[in-house]
Amino acid sequence: MWQMPGRQQLAILILAAVIIFGGGYRYALWQWRASAENQVRVEQAAPPSGAPAPRDILVHVAGAVEKPGVYTLPAGSRVQDAVKAAGALAGANLDALNLAAPLADGQKIIVPLKDDREVVTGVPPAQQAANPFQRTGAAGGTQPVNINTASQKELEGLPGIGPSLAQRIIQYRQEKGPFKTPEDVKNVSGIGEKKYEQIKDYITVY
Repeated sequence: MWQMPGRQQLAILILAAVIIFGGGYRYALWQWRASAENQVRVEQAAPPSGAPAPRDILVHVAGAVEKPGVYTLPAGSRVQDAVKAAGALAGANLDALNLAAPLADGQKIIVPLKDDREVVTGVPPAQQAANPFQRTGAAGGTQPVNINTASQKELEGLPGIGPSLAQRIIQYRQEKGPFKTPEDVKNVSGIGEKKYEQIKDYITVY
C-alpha cells in the first residue's frame, strides 16, 4: 500500500490546521460583529438612563382672572390648569375656552368675561336696549361699553365704529391683552384722536 512521505503528511496537517484555524477565526469574528450590532440596536431602542424629565412650560394668562401674568406649569398641563393657577373671576366665561386643550410653551390664554351687561346689571342682554351705549344700568343711568369684553355687534353700536374697526378692536385685545385705559383704544389702527373724541364718552375698561 502506498504511503505518503512524512514531509507531505506534515504539510497537509499544517494546511488543514491553518484552514481550521482560519475558519474558526472568521466564525468568531462574525459572531462578535453580530453581537456588537445587536447591542447597538438595543442601546438605540432603549431610553437613555438618567434622561432629564420633560421641561416645564411658561404660559401667559390674561383677561378675567384674579392674578394675570406668566405662570410656570409642568409639561402636559391643560388650559384648565393655567386658569386655575391665575384664579378665574366670578364673571369669567369659562365656557368660551376649551379647558381640556393641552398647553404649549409660550402660549397666551385670554379668559373672557360673560356679557358685561349681565355681569354688571344682572339683566340678560336680550332685555336691555339694543344700542349698547344707551343701555340702562342698575342705578338707572347709562352703562358705557367695556371695550375689553364687548362683542363686535356692541362695538359697531359706538359712534363711527363700523364692522372693520370693531374687528380690529377685538383683534388688538386678543393679541395685546386687555386695554388698561379707554384712551388705549387709539393704539388700534384706524382710531385716531378725532375718532376717539367721538366714542370716549361711551366706552370704559375694567
